[in-house]
Amino acid sequence: MRDELISEVVQRMLPYLDNKQLADLQSNLNQVLQRYDVELIKGGNSENDSQELVEKFISAKRVEGCSEKTLKYYLATIEVMTSSLEKDVRTIQTEDLRKYLTDYQTQNGSSKVTIDNIRRILSSFFSWLEDEDYIIKSPVRRIHKVKTVSNIKETYTDEELELIVYFHA
Repeated sequence: MRDELISEVVQRMLPYLDNKQLADLQSNLNQVLQRYDVELIKGGNSENDSQELVEKFISAKRVEGCSEKTLKYYLATIEVMTSSLEKDVRTIQTEDLRKYLTDYQTQNGSSKVTIDNIRRILSSFFSWLEDEDYIIKSPVRRIHKVKTVSNIKETYTDEELELIVYFHA
């Protein structure tokens, strides 16, 4: 809970502080709050604008020329992640996403290619949040490409191609 509080304060100060000041703020908050028990008050006035940020991201992708099919896939992928994690996108951390991807793969029996597609979409979303100064650093940055087995098709020599064309003609 303490880390979420620090993250929220730092996020809210993004527009007002440079990177050095933000790092100092985060460090000082860590030192001071170690002496306290931090607890979320239910029903508190916590601002969660995740849905609004997702909509802004989709709008930005639309302007970039993505197809409606791609936009629907992006939207569905991000919404499944946000509803599964039940956290404001500004407070999502790398470990949250690693666990989400692992759980998703286990629950759905998804291939490595599918998991890497989800990772790429989340990377695009969080990189956009970072570029637009909604977050300091994308939590996907430390999640690397999923290694997949690629099928290498056998190639034919020119002579073999001529024989194939000759016998199929």
